[in-house]
Amino acid sequence: MTQTQLQSPELPVNHGAHPEKWKWYHYFTFNIDHKVIGIQYLVTAFIFYLIGGLMAVAMRAELATPDPDVVDPNLYNALMTNHGTIMIFLWIVPSAIGGFGNYLVPLMVGARDMAFPKLNAIAFWLNPPAAALLAASFYFGGGSQSGWTAYPPLSLVTAPTAQTLWILAIVLVGTSSILGALNFVVTIWKLKVPSMKWDQLPLFCWAILATSVLALLSTPVLAAGLVLLLFDLNFGTSFFKPDGGGNVVLYQHLFWFYSHPAVYLMILPIFGIMSEVVPVHARKSIFGYKAIAYSSVAICVVGLFVWVHHMFTSGTPGWMRMFFTISTLIVAVPTGVKIFGWVATLWGGKIRFTSAMLFALGLLSMFVLGGLSGVTMGTAPFDVHVHDTYYVVAHFHFVLFGGSVFGIYAGIYHWFPKITGRFLNETLGRIHFVLTFIGTLATFLPMHELGLQGMPRRVAMYDPQFMALNQICTIGAFVLGASVIPFFINVLWSWGFGRKAGDNPWNALSLEWTTSSPPAIENWETLPVVTHGPYEYGFNEEDGTSVKSGTAAEPSA
Repeated sequence: MTQTQLQSPELPVNHGAHPEKWKWYHYFTFNIDHKVIGIQYLVTAFIFYLIGGLMAVAMRAELATPDPDVVDPNLYNALMTNHGTIMIFLWIVPSAIGGFGNYLVPLMVGARDMAFPKLNAIAFWLNPPAAALLAASFYFGGGSQSGWTAYPPLSLVTAPTAQTLWILAIVLVGTSSILGALNFVVTIWKLKVPSMKWDQLPLFCWAILATSVLALLSTPVLAAGLVLLLFDLNFGTSFFKPDGGGNVVLYQHLFWFYSHPAVYLMILPIFGIMSEVVPVHARKSIFGYKAIAYSSVAICVVGLFVWVHHMFTSGTPGWMRMFFTISTLIVAVPTGVKIFGWVATLWGGKIRFTSAMLFALGLLSMFVLGGLSGVTMGTAPFDVHVHDTYYVVAHFHFVLFGGSVFGIYAGIYHWFPKITGRFLNETLGRIHFVLTFIGTLATFLPMHELGLQGMPRRVAMYDPQFMALNQICTIGAFVLGASVIPFFINVLWSWGFGRKAGDNPWNALSLEWTTSSPPAIENWETLPVVTHGPYEYGFNEEDGTSVKSGTAAEPSA
């Protein structure tokens, strides 16, 4: 079958290749359907979210008092290390890229599936063994205790067996990321329908494309650093051993060359989700389409040149501090372009305060807060004073929890009717939003003050003067933990018994809404022909329906 045939709008469905509808047990198998793989990513990622969240609650319970009265300090270190590891590598990245990316990208570009379906399935099935290795690290070595950064020499002398298993787990996850990124680039580049111009590509696809290029460039560098660390641990080499002539700062460069772009791997797909949710629920064309699209590319490029701002206290020379301070401030510009575009889209729109829109608005406020503290830490004179304090923890969680997690929730509420054909319950959705919003502010806002007062992060015991603020943070963490209860009740009940949504309940214009909800196994009987852009609300004169008037269906409570 030639490439031309793959892109032909007249290509019929191959009914003999698949059953008419997947059974429930197909979702537990090696399935090459991109939609099945997307759901597999999302469900497993939410399981890891619960595990990582329980670790966070345990840590916050310990930090309610200055003394180690809940968990042993060594166990605290293991919980802290694996909480960060799970939340980044097994929750945000797999759900944002693997889950939403796999489910939506082929639908959005008019393709039957991903370019390499079997490779796509392999990429997913590398994640469960990685999770098993992390679990095994607790059984065989008490868990890795060197933090999610695994800095030597600490990572070379604490729990070597657990650290080895941790490294192997991250290498597997990194391999999965590389395979998935390659698949996304080829799918978007080669399989979008011929009638779709580049300036008609949904902004979510632009974000996934930029994310994938960034992953292909940066992930191998982390893998190389971890393999060298593995050799130091097990085979007597001295790449990072100071007493053997190794250089510990070299590891930091290898780690952060990936791990700061990893922030964009987590947030760029969320920016893409925002660019889909906001115009649909504001019933208004996206403001500055090209600026938002190209800003994703700009973040991809500039994001590769900011990693040293994590190392301002590692003996970096003055010229390097100056260069990376400037590059860090520059990378805030394309992010600001996106935020301006979303706010301008909201201005004058017919906003429907659905659960999806509430989480999108929550993301906007949280990310701005996190961005402001990020700008302060990007400047070397300030960073050297708050480095490794709770100020960093506050910034990091406002950006990644307040940004990524709010965006994931917005995407779930927005595309749940597409995935299942049913609405989520709006009353439970609003309860979920309120608890999440309050819990996030209560947990992480006081950490700014803790950091400015000098409380170090990654410690189980602290000076009693910090106890009052820590107790506020702990109460907030319990509220945040409780917030998932209405969400999971909502998902489980609505999936089976929720109100039916129809094929396009939001009256959206992007291609994924032109097929049935849930979609057929091969997406369309014949591939669609693109006649207008994905955000032309109010401009398509041939369609005189509710898309133009802004009277799309409102889900009931």
